[in-house]
Amino acid sequence: MTNGSAFATCAVDEVRSNQAKLSRVGVVWVVTCLLWCSMGQLTGHAGAQERAAPQAPPTPTDVKPGSITLDDVPYPYPVSYLPMTLYGQDVRLAYMDVAPDGQANGRTVVLLHGMNFFGEYWAGTIDVLRKQGFRVVVPDQIGFGRSSKPIIPYNFNDMALNTRKLLQHLGISRAAIVGHSMGGMLTARFAASYPDMTERAVIYNPIGLTDPRWERPWRSTEEAYKTTLGLTYQQAYQGIARYFVTGWKPEYEKYVRIHYAWTLSGDWPRFAMVRTLVQQMVYVDPVVYDWAHIKVKTLVLGGDKDGANFPERAKHIADTIPGAELVLIPGIGHVPHFEAPDLFYKALLKFLNSDTGSSQKPATNH
Repeated sequence: MTNGSAFATCAVDEVRSNQAKLSRVGVVWVVTCLLWCSMGQLTGHAGAQERAAPQAPPTPTDVKPGSITLDDVPYPYPVSYLPMTLYGQDVRLAYMDVAPDGQANGRTVVLLHGMNFFGEYWAGTIDVLRKQGFRVVVPDQIGFGRSSKPIIPYNFNDMALNTRKLLQHLGISRAAIVGHSMGGMLTARFAASYPDMTERAVIYNPIGLTDPRWERPWRSTEEAYKTTLGLTYQQAYQGIARYFVTGWKPEYEKYVRIHYAWTLSGDWPRFAMVRTLVQQMVYVDPVVYDWAHIKVKTLVLGGDKDGANFPERAKHIADTIPGAELVLIPGIGHVPHFEAPDLFYKALLKFLNSDTGSSQKPATNH
């Protein structure tokens, strides 16, 4: 068992029976995390999670234990790491920094991933943007992808600050921020918190469309953890399949297998706690009150079949953000850059390239 797995086992024992003896630092931050999460509950992601998924196939027998830091998953471009310290723990933030393909336009786009994905799934979007002259920065947030997986009190303030630190590290003073799903929530927090660094924002098929604390009771961290720990292949399949309304494609299977492979790893008990805590973050740290404070040029973009109420709720977001635009892609679900890439890229590029005259200060790229 790795040191991380041993720590996770201790954390779980502490939660269950208070009989295990953790290190002083481990106790402090596990308890801090649980106290933070006790203010809310694990939420079903409004929108993408409201649809029933198709029947899942049998569990495949050829899936091997997977790395919780995706060391076994190829990324489309080289991955670098930014060391940092969070809650007394040394961690590192993974990211891709991709140069323009051809003539640079002097601008940067930051792509923020969703809850069940990571930077790798932006591969096609990166290629489209860099061919348009953009520098593209794609972080894996702490707790996701190739970044560290500490047990900490996850929240959007830290994620926004970490993203800001990354841009400062790269010498980027302003960028367009594009966030999908959970990343859409993070985009709202980033744009509201750091308007001087946000050239414009795209809130793309966001979750967290309402404040769930007033809609359903809190589900304890321990109860939610037990559910996460017992994740099956069929549950992983249904969690991904419900995103797509135009039919299942073989390339989607990769993400189901990655999620299931994690459960076969010796690190899964620890990572399951991390997954539990980041999912609870959507409940305990809503961004619905951030929208009115976003002062930058903003596009709310999404597939109009991302749950029965998504068009209405997306319109509410656009109406709440001063001057925001709304574009809904007809007949498409939660991940348009997979289901309808041409339509998604057309809408995205139209927005990114609009009003880029002298009134728009170019980003500083060193």
